[in-house]
Amino acid sequence: MHKNLRARLLVASSLTAALGLAAVTPALAGPAPAPTTRHASTAAPTPVQGDPRNVTDRVADFYGAYIDAVWSTDDPAAGAQAKALRKFYLSTAEQKKVAAYETREHADGVLFAQNVPVKWSVAYTGSGAGHATALVTLTWSDGKHPEITRIKVQTDLRTRKITDLKPA
Repeated sequence: MHKNLRARLLVASSLTAALGLAAVTPALAGPAPAPTTRHASTAAPTPVQGDPRNVTDRVADFYGAYIDAVWSTDDPAAGAQAKALRKFYLSTAEQKKVAAYETREHADGVLFAQNVPVKWSVAYTGSGAGHATALVTLTWSDGKHPEITRIKVQTDLRTRKITDLKPA
């Protein structure tokens, strides 16, 4: 009887661990909540949320903060903030690739442009081999037919650092 109880406990704990892993793995790489736009005329505030364990949320956090920093050309701290964000969110190898792109193209190597977008969104596109991918959509103008560009972003699931940026 004691042996049977021990076997049942072992099976139960294994099942619990497997279910926990199944629940956590998609959460680490899964899709971020859809970005929302706030309008001054909206009566109720729109909640914005994130999860530092979710790499797609981290990509969205990076692009949101980075765009805020490079948009703020009148703030003397903005340049240092943009550099600090790159150092924190990008792998060392990706920081070097961004710098090489900027030297070669005379454009921002994170945005792949010389100006700053007015809006951005991030969508989870998949994961495998220890990486997650997301598609960043940058909107460059307002109006009926805004200009947009997209960037494919790869993130390491273990370090949560962005390891590759390329125009999509």
